[in-house]
Amino acid sequence: MFLSVFDIFKIGIGPSSSHTMGPMTAAVDFLDKLKKGEGGRFDPRSVARIRASLHGSLAFTGKGHATDRAVMLGLLGFRPDAVNADLAEQQLGDLQNSEKLTLPECGDVAFSPEADLTFDYGPALPHHANGMKLTALDASGEVLLTETYYSIGGGFVMTEAELIASEKAPDADLHQEQEAVGYPYPFGSASEMLEMGEASNLSIAEMKRINEETALGPETLTNRLDAIWTVMNACIDRGLEQEGTLPGGLSVKRRARAIHQRLLDQCGANSKQPHTINDWLSVYAMAVNEENAAGGQVVTSPTNGAAGVVPAVIRYYRDHCVDVTREGIDTFLLTAAAIGGLIKHNASISGAECGCQAEVGSASAMAAAGLCAALGGSNAQIENAAEIALEHHLGMTCDPVKGLVQVPCIERNGMGAIKAVSAASLALHGDGSHFMPLDNCIETMRQTGQDMREKYKETSLGGLAVNLPEC
Repeated sequence: MFLSVFDIFKIGIGPSSSHTMGPMTAAVDFLDKLKKGEGGRFDPRSVARIRASLHGSLAFTGKGHATDRAVMLGLLGFRPDAVNADLAEQQLGDLQNSEKLTLPECGDVAFSPEADLTFDYGPALPHHANGMKLTALDASGEVLLTETYYSIGGGFVMTEAELIASEKAPDADLHQEQEAVGYPYPFGSASEMLEMGEASNLSIAEMKRINEETALGPETLTNRLDAIWTVMNACIDRGLEQEGTLPGGLSVKRRARAIHQRLLDQCGANSKQPHTINDWLSVYAMAVNEENAAGGQVVTSPTNGAAGVVPAVIRYYRDHCVDVTREGIDTFLLTAAAIGGLIKHNASISGAECGCQAEVGSASAMAAAGLCAALGGSNAQIENAAEIALEHHLGMTCDPVKGLVQVPCIERNGMGAIKAVSAASLALHGDGSHFMPLDNCIETMRQTGQDMREKYKETSLGGLAVNLPEC
């Protein structure tokens, strides 16, 4: 099995990787198919109108997650990792007024944001909770092309045909071998990861680096890792500077800047409490997730809803730990991505599939493993750290109030960061031997997600989302 670091850490915009980045990517893919006439099946110039429908979780929490905005941005040609905010807002305004898209090879195509983009609150589409359909019609109303997409978590998108093919893979182990051809260390489970590490006398980060360099080369890998950390760190800094109220109607105030200032004042007065380190972890994570809630640029880690945990723990490592190195940040990212890839491959990183245990739980496991590695932990200690962090998120529901990635998501990232540091520390105090293997914990998370009622899986139909303060 091979998932790249850059499958797990993707630069994009908030507030949701599944509900924002995924649908935007799907819309861009649909445009590419239209531009080619779907392999010559029709003349692109015959496309007269485009329609879109959102289903399942994309419908129920789509307004709060700005999924409609994401689809329109994708149809306007914007990609998640390259959105010019000012230009995007201008073109969205133009689309509202003109109800017209100007598409490559197709020309002017009708699209009414009100009439042609619908939220279907009926049953979800059959293969995943996050489903959407895009349809192109000619001037007479005849369907030229229709495609069903599923946003499967972390910004990943699959067409219905691709998802069905993956479900029908007859032999999971064979499928892993086919995916991993050409990669020296194609571990598909934590046990394989540990076995390969022991046989090669390499760390998890070293194995991951060798795999990545096979595809990218050393210089490109280094540059892209630098870019990921640069965006993460800049997001923390932006979040620590901003004030005001977050969009969406909940009137949630940004808190990161005020908390950060109080922490700085305590340092200056030499009056900090021992537990203040937890406040630093929380404020770094909250800064990221306040930026995410505002639609700013973030890095999926492994999702937008959990985007604050890994950056917060890296910032903690850089600014608060001893014997820190720049190489330690790369070790952190490579190790965290290895763990995130295992969780995604063997369970899920999608809140709509498995609840927040799959988002913040996965992020906390990744951060625990990354910190343990950066602080010199053995492969066995790293696996232990990831297991501790994930184990103590099992059963966590995804119940965002009004579908907004704000309550409880922002604070929850802070708690995930604190658990990650505690898990790494516990693992480093041991020798790596422990009772519950990470593989078993990942499988438990998958089973728990399957058993969890739909109202607790990013639909905003249960939990905190319906138990609101009386006004």
